[in-house]
Amino acid sequence: MLRANDITFRVGNKALISDISLAFAPGKLHLLIGPNGAGKSTLIKVLARLLRPQTGSVSYEGADASEAHEADLAKRRAVLSQAVEVAFPLSVREVVMMGRYPHFGARAGQTDEQIVDELMQFFDVTEFKDRDYQTLSGGERQRVNFARVLAQLWHSPAAAQSSNGRLSDGRCRFLFLDEPLTFLDIRHQIDFMKKVRNFTDAPDVVTVGVVHDLNLAARFADQVVLLSEGRVVAKGSAAEVLTQENIRSVFAVEPTFVTVDNQMHIVFD
Repeated sequence: MLRANDITFRVGNKALISDISLAFAPGKLHLLIGPNGAGKSTLIKVLARLLRPQTGSVSYEGADASEAHEADLAKRRAVLSQAVEVAFPLSVREVVMMGRYPHFGARAGQTDEQIVDELMQFFDVTEFKDRDYQTLSGGERQRVNFARVLAQLWHSPAAAQSSNGRLSDGRCRFLFLDEPLTFLDIRHQIDFMKKVRNFTDAPDVVTVGVVHDLNLAARFADQVVLLSEGRVVAKGSAAEVLTQENIRSVFAVEPTFVTVDNQMHIVFD
């Protein structure tokens, strides 16, 4: 379980998020939505311990995240940012292998090599493995970076499992996605969300992401959190949060709801 306990983060005198308390259960996909400047990315960074709140706390499985050792946290918390810059000429395979750095010492082992191969195939970037990362398109880079991020959390098939499907040490893995669909075309957006959904179904994975597309949030999220001006406006299922009143109030647009094959779609006038 991941919890935000009455957190506030300020820059100078301006509060970017205020008095936020939320719970994020494992095995579910939690998506943050809201207009530009609502505090979504700031909240993700505070939850991932990239920023420290001035008040309140974040807890991972009941333990204060501020007290966690970085080396230990790196093995079970991964963050995909909006854009990742690589300053040195690295191959695609070398970039994906960066996700395994917390798990080995001087050199990668057989398990690390296997995980990197699996994830490059999973995200359809194997054909790029020897290319300079900097020569890829924005969408190709994003796919490579998600392979890198999941490599940080991926378990080898030989990993010992307990009876409830969790790792034998019983600890959760935490995945944070800050606008992960940036640069992706429609096909890869859907493919990406399906892969996230599949990974998130593991009973020891807590996933929190930021998306702008309300229809993707409605289709894939177990919990939707609607933010506006740094505060939580609504939280719950898509049907509970994505109401005409909430959308009109927060986004200042008029929605129309259309159901096709039992799936709700939102269109805007």
